[in-house]
Amino acid sequence: MSALIFTLSELAQHIGAELVGDSEHKISALASLQAATPTDLTFIANPVYKKYLAASKAGAIICSPDLADQIVGNKLVVVNPYLCYAQLTALFDKSVKHETGVHPSAVIGRDCILGKNICVGANAVVGDRVNLGDEVNIGPGVVIGNDAIIGNRTRLYANVTIYHGINIGSDCIFHGGCVIGADGFGFAHSKDGWVKIHQLGGVSIGNKVEIGANTTIDRGALDDTIIEDGVIIDNLVQIGHNVRLGRNTAIAGHTAIGGSTTIGSNCTIAGAVGVVGHLTLVDKVHITAMSLVSSSINEAGSYSSGVPLGPTKEWRKNAVRFRQLDSLATRFIKFERNGVQDQDE
Repeated sequence: MSALIFTLSELAQHIGAELVGDSEHKISALASLQAATPTDLTFIANPVYKKYLAASKAGAIICSPDLADQIVGNKLVVVNPYLCYAQLTALFDKSVKHETGVHPSAVIGRDCILGKNICVGANAVVGDRVNLGDEVNIGPGVVIGNDAIIGNRTRLYANVTIYHGINIGSDCIFHGGCVIGADGFGFAHSKDGWVKIHQLGGVSIGNKVEIGANTTIDRGALDDTIIEDGVIIDNLVQIGHNVRLGRNTAIAGHTAIGGSTTIGSNCTIAGAVGVVGHLTLVDKVHITAMSLVSSSINEAGSYSSGVPLGPTKEWRKNAVRFRQLDSLATRFIKFERNGVQDQDE
């Protein structure tokens, strides 16, 4: 394969697809069905987009077997088009070029262990006794505190902050501005005000974890906050101290998870969800957007809360009725009891 120019036969072999059409057709980019040109490869994973097939000018289309007959021209037929599209994006990604070396303006602390072929960008600061694995990529302005450990091939984009004593695995991605290991929100109240509980734990992050821009993960109070292998976290997410996230769990933007909550493996938490502290969610729990989780969930499945959007006039009426719900329920219970008594009499 040549860099950024591939034949359809090369791409088909890469994703294990059945190729129908011109095996030597050249592809130089990925694009949407609507925007694709003859040198682009596109895909269809959702039947909603079938309406764009006829007009698409794509050089080839990745599709499932049940849609193959509806496509005229080159096609790569696979069982899971979306997964294969995801695999191919790595071939066309121009942002992941790995350079090596330490920029002259970077600061490297004492007694550090630096792996092979690392990159440390401009104005980065690496504290004392930091251990950087092979091919680690540290972007401009990154700050890494003392005694941190970062595994092989992990990438920290610009202005990431890793506090002291944080342990990060291999093949992770941390996007710009995220903060790992700041103090958890721990205070004890006294007659003179709040007394800070110094956070003595750390954060332990597994392999192949991706964390979005400006997301924060707090260090533990005593034990570590733990993020297991394969977790993916979107932008602007808050993970409180001593939270544990199970393998392959996904969390969307603006979600906040309170301290000491455990979330199992293969869970999905949609956007703007609030999870209060000290709860347990078992494996394979799915929380829909803008839900509030206020009690533990002990059975896998999908859960929702909140009031759906409606016309303001209707919403105001329902809001008034909601405030009256307790008194209405009390009256209904009395009515039922009186009804039972009347029948008995």
